[in-house]
Amino acid sequence: MIEIKPRKVGNTVIAVPGSKSYTHRTFIASALSGGLCKITNWLDSEDTRYTLTALHKLGIRSDQKSDGFYIQGTNGSFAPYDSPIDLGNSGTSMRLLTALTALGQGTYVLSGSERMHQRPIHELLEALHQIGISAVSINHSGCPPVKVIAGKIKKGRVNINCSISSQYLSALLLIAPFADGEVHLHVTQGPVSKPYIDLTLDIMAKFGITVRRNGYTDFFVQGDQKYQSGEYAIEPDCSQASYFWAAAAISGATVKVTGIPRDSKQGDLKFINVLGAMGCHIDIASDGISVTGKALSGIAVDMGDMPDLVPTLAVVASYAKGVTLVKNVAHLKAKESDRLAAVINELSKMGIFAASRDNDLMITGGQAHGAEIETYNDHRIAMSFAVAGLAVPGIKINNETCVEKSFPNFWEKFNQL
Repeated sequence: MIEIKPRKVGNTVIAVPGSKSYTHRTFIASALSGGLCKITNWLDSEDTRYTLTALHKLGIRSDQKSDGFYIQGTNGSFAPYDSPIDLGNSGTSMRLLTALTALGQGTYVLSGSERMHQRPIHELLEALHQIGISAVSINHSGCPPVKVIAGKIKKGRVNINCSISSQYLSALLLIAPFADGEVHLHVTQGPVSKPYIDLTLDIMAKFGITVRRNGYTDFFVQGDQKYQSGEYAIEPDCSQASYFWAAAAISGATVKVTGIPRDSKQGDLKFINVLGAMGCHIDIASDGISVTGKALSGIAVDMGDMPDLVPTLAVVASYAKGVTLVKNVAHLKAKESDRLAAVINELSKMGIFAASRDNDLMITGGQAHGAEIETYNDHRIAMSFAVAGLAVPGIKINNETCVEKSFPNFWEKFNQL
């Protein structure tokens, strides 16, 4: 347990690690390439190590050097692996690698933590069946562990429900270039978290893969395309930047996060617009993006495309005047924890009214007090509620080491505020 001491936050410049989402996808695209790839500014975290370790088990070689991280691609050819592959509670690893193992040899079992075995993956398994791959939930629960029998990916139309996760679509997009003809991916419901689809397509384009699309409903990928090896730089993580922008919002300070491009495909960059609507001043410069805290007011905002930042927004909203209505967030129940329940429970401990109804979350700003925060082993709950402790005495964070999932040096950076 760690206790956050209230402090006067000074004007601060912060550098955050490389994007977790980009790191996962760049590792996988590099493995799918036909040569040696150099990756710079990659995120070394618990989640990304699960993906990397799994790739090693599939026969991919990597090497960390002083000038970058190197991955030797095998052009979509993966080695057999007889034992279960443990992916912890990394949902991205589980979903993307479930599809990736379809390109391998023989049968693969992908497993994880107790929480992972409660997180749905049925829609992805059904979609893999449509392209000729046998993939099943071993416990018949629609959740991991899963068994995948590798095979030849068939061309044709695939209908997929992405109302729970956009990663189902991302997983199929990444392997579709290895089909025996054109794959047409048709989204029947959703998708939630649309920017993560754009991010996947951005990575594929950088590796030389062409995808035609019709909005977020239809995607066409021609088979027999090749991922190109090369050098790839990963931009800073906007999700991690959010905690420092949130600190600025509740403290009145100015916090700049360096290195994030203004045209980033990361959907979480739009969090600065949310803070702006609540009253903060936003400054976008060539060397970084700054947030300056001002008097905060509650707003109504759709966070369907920024689910990871709902806990961060909820903490900021507890300091705002009036009610903040956070719309379209029911899919948070299937994250690393049930984040809707977690946010409501922990804000309530602090004396802040929060409730969910249908797809929405409501927070009424008020006078918060100290509390012992249960993290539910969820990194985003820990980091979000740490921000609250900057202004409220007595905030204690249980299991603070859970931040290693995505931001191993978070507490070191947090102490720079």
